[in-house]
Amino acid sequence: MNKRRLTAASYGHFSIDILNSSVAIILTLAATRFNLTIAQIGFGAMMYQMFAAMSQPLFGGLTDKLNGRWIGAVGVAWTAIFYALASFMPNYPLFITLLMIGGLGSGAFHAAGMVNASAAGGNKAATATSYFFLGGQVGLALGPILAGVVIGSIGLAGMPLMALLAAPAVTMMILHMNDALPAAPQHARSASQSQGASRSHSGAAILITAFVLFILLRSGTAQGYATLLPKFYESVGYSAAQFGLMLGLFNFAGAMGTLIGGYLGDRFNRRTIMIAASILSVPFAYAMLYVGGFAYIATAILAGVLLSMPHSLLMVMSQELAPNRRGLAGGLVLGFIFASGSFMAWLQSIAAEQFGLLTVLSVVAFFPFFAGLVGFALPSDRKSRPAMVAASPSPSGAGN
Repeated sequence: MNKRRLTAASYGHFSIDILNSSVAIILTLAATRFNLTIAQIGFGAMMYQMFAAMSQPLFGGLTDKLNGRWIGAVGVAWTAIFYALASFMPNYPLFITLLMIGGLGSGAFHAAGMVNASAAGGNKAATATSYFFLGGQVGLALGPILAGVVIGSIGLAGMPLMALLAAPAVTMMILHMNDALPAAPQHARSASQSQGASRSHSGAAILITAFVLFILLRSGTAQGYATLLPKFYESVGYSAAQFGLMLGLFNFAGAMGTLIGGYLGDRFNRRTIMIAASILSVPFAYAMLYVGGFAYIATAILAGVLLSMPHSLLMVMSQELAPNRRGLAGGLVLGFIFASGSFMAWLQSIAAEQFGLLTVLSVVAFFPFFAGLVGFALPSDRKSRPAMVAASPSPSGAGN
């Protein structure tokens, strides 16, 4: 395992997701200054995520062409610069426009970072990918907490201070993510895989549909909660620091879930893990809307862990389907996760104007149950892992 490459990618993910996860908090706190409705908060969050998401296949293809070089560091620097500049804008259209332009850097980083992390893992791609997403999830957890404290105290003028947190990550990626990626490991084809290759196009269509539905339903809950929980907790009387901490706890639990999912995915049937985690998350995601104190801590942790367990497994599945186009495949799937989740969150924000936030979020909590049912149509890897075809050894210094 190339620890330097993996550390650079994971720390970059940590840094950029601090900025990404603070956007919903920032929009909530900026609602008074710019006179925003719930639907406008949801729309702003959606547009930021859309710019980050829709650009990922493009940057994934560019990552493949550049063999992993430069894209990650440039992406994090780009997002940090525009994130800081947005704080100086005098009105909401200019403010959200600069945030959206900054979102392109997030799309560039995620496409490149994911490929570098997976490549760094060698034969333990799921474990390495889970460390990469662990970094991101920890950033997602700290982002709302920092935004609640810093921006809640000094206003949008605190955004440039938060952007400075990305500087060490840019330096690390310039140093350790600019050598060429190692060749993708080649997996020996099992008998079941050989039979699967000769199946009709209808089987492929079912598989693609299952992937799309699973991602759509799971992302609808994850992104809907990330976008709307700050406004919900503010509406019931919590301060910015309090609801930032509450959302941070939920996101930090998600970091643990991503790591657990990747660890289990290298050892057991990935599809079973994805189905079980999705269905089991429902009662805890629902309960965390109605409880407080220690009960909230327990339910938020369990909901965060279970909702996030399938994340790295989806990424590894997509890259194994296209080993020579890892950036493009990962960018397509990760971009769709962000885009579909942000679009669903926007629809939820519109519905909340009519039916109330609590009602809408209570319904959204049940989406992962249906994702779990769809999961039965995903590919099953009942064997521990396919036998590896011998690959050329990596350079002697690559694993340190």
